[in-house]
Amino acid sequence: MLKKKFVLMMATLLTLGMLAACGSEEADGNTEDDGKVEVVTTYSIVYDIVKNVGGDMVEIHSLAPIGSNPHEYDPLPEDVKKATDADAVFYNGLNLEAGNAWFDKLMETAGKSGEDAPVFRMSEDVEPMYLTSEGNEGEEDPHAWLNIENGIQYAKNARDGLIEVDPENKDVYEKNAADYIEKLQSLHEEALAQFSEIPEKERVLVTSEGAFKYFSKAYGFQAEYIWEINQENQGTPDQITRIVDIINDKHITGLFLETSIDPRSMEAVSGETGVPIMGDVFTDSLAKPGNNGDTYITMMESNIQTIKDGLTK
Repeated sequence: MLKKKFVLMMATLLTLGMLAACGSEEADGNTEDDGKVEVVTTYSIVYDIVKNVGGDMVEIHSLAPIGSNPHEYDPLPEDVKKATDADAVFYNGLNLEAGNAWFDKLMETAGKSGEDAPVFRMSEDVEPMYLTSEGNEGEEDPHAWLNIENGIQYAKNARDGLIEVDPENKDVYEKNAADYIEKLQSLHEEALAQFSEIPEKERVLVTSEGAFKYFSKAYGFQAEYIWEINQENQGTPDQITRIVDIINDKHITGLFLETSIDPRSMEAVSGETGVPIMGDVFTDSLAKPGNNGDTYITMMESNIQTIKDGLTK
């Protein structure tokens, strides 16, 4: 089934690539240039960081929709067209977009696979952490943004990428980035202060996916989870049994459920152990516009408050 899906996706990308090229040719000379830098990002968190740095100078199209799983994504016709026409593409890296090789294939179809193509990795210069579960040993863990210090590095990389493609507005990008980084640094320091109030032995964070390694290292937690990385064999009986034993052994008092994860596995763990789910946390996606957590800063503020409250009740 997976092989068939992969082949169909590749065929679709090739077809869409030809359509995008035709669409681009038809658009030449017919669309008024508003002077903005046309940017494509792979998912909502990168979108928001680039938007804060780019401000009014950029027009951004994000690929994976809010609430979806950026580990695996099937590009749409609009995605191929936008990627083909983009002045810059920003992606997370660290294997986030590696599922079915969808991002690499999209970039190849869009003509952005060469060395000089304006494609920027937001996790550049971030120290990677690695997966340890069977079959994933040694692969990079992609969830670096959950450490706000890494979010600061993402903002610096967004700044540098935008300056590279639009040097005339360097001063704007530098000011926007400086203002944004100042807010992120304050939030990082607030997180350290808030979590210092939780006794060290109680700083055990249990989630469905093991997405909180970077977060836990930065803020003094022990990360536990049902499965390590989103893939097809998640929430298996063996994984459930393993985390139930850990919860009982460590006398865990609260569990947390990711907003972009099917709740059934964590609900089963809660039912098996009698330990309540204390709240929802954000990992791979922002909230929908207008809701709490619809920016990178507010999603991290929400995570900090939810985890602090959940482990101190």
